[in-house]
Amino acid sequence: MPDVDRDRAWLLTVDGAPQSYVDLDDPEHLEFEYAQRLGHVLDCAAGPGAALDVVHLGGGALTLPRYVAATRPGSRQQVVEFDGPLLELVTERLPLPADAGIEVHAADARRWLEGAPAASADVVVADVFGGSRVPAALTSVEYARLAARVLRPGGLYAANLADGAPFGFLRAQLATFAAVFTEVALVAEPAVLRGRRFGNVVLLASDTEPDLAALSRRCAADAFPARVEQGAAVRRLMGDARPVTDATAVASPEPPAGTFSVG
Repeated sequence: MPDVDRDRAWLLTVDGAPQSYVDLDDPEHLEFEYAQRLGHVLDCAAGPGAALDVVHLGGGALTLPRYVAATRPGSRQQVVEFDGPLLELVTERLPLPADAGIEVHAADARRWLEGAPAASADVVVADVFGGSRVPAALTSVEYARLAARVLRPGGLYAANLADGAPFGFLRAQLATFAAVFTEVALVAEPAVLRGRRFGNVVLLASDTEPDLAALSRRCAADAFPARVEQGAAVRRLMGDARPVTDATAVASPEPPAGTFSVG
C-alpha cells in the first residue's frame, strides 16, 4: 500500500499484519520501531561507513538490506526469504539499486544456513515470522549453532522476537542463545520489559562482549525510547529457563488480537 504522506514509500502487509515499510527515495528511513533498533545495531556493528558482510534471514520488503547498502556502501548482503512469490513481488514493484550488493535467495532460512560458508558473515539478522509468530525451527540450540557457525569471530547475531509477560518464550530464547554464545543482550521498550504490553524485543548474541554504550545512547534517543540490557539484568530475566532443542521447540506466542494489525 502506498504511503500518502511520502512519495514512493510503501507499506507491505502480510495477512493483515504490517511487515515492512520502504521509502525508495530515502532508504535510510526506518518507519517501524523494531527496524529502527535493528538499524542502530547495524550502525554500531563497525566503524561509520565500514562495509559489512550481512546475512538477513527473512526478507520482507528488503528494508534493512537497503538501509545497509545506503549507510555502508560496498557491503555484501545475502537475503533469505522463504516466500518466493513475495520476494518476486517486492523485487518487481520495489526494485533494488543495481549496485546495492544484495543477493536474494528464495529458500528456507535454516536450510540455507546449513549450506552457508563458515565464518562468512559479520552480522546475522533474523526477522522471520510465519504470520505473526517466529517459527519453532528458528528457536532451538541446534539453530543457534548454525547461526554461530556462519559468523566470524566477534560477529553479531540479532533477532527480532515478540513476547509479553510472563515472557516464557523470551526467557527460553535467552537461555538457548546463552548456551551457544558467550554474551547475550536484549533491546526493548521499558513498557514491554515491565510486562505492561506485548511487543518486539531484539535479542543480541556474540562470542565476545560487545560495547553496547553507543547502541544504548541511540536507542534511548528514539521517539519511543528503548533500553539495552545485558549482564545481570539479562540473567535475572532468564531465571531458571532451560535451553530449547529441536525436540522441544515451539513457535513464539500468538500476539493478542490487534497487536500488529492494520485497518
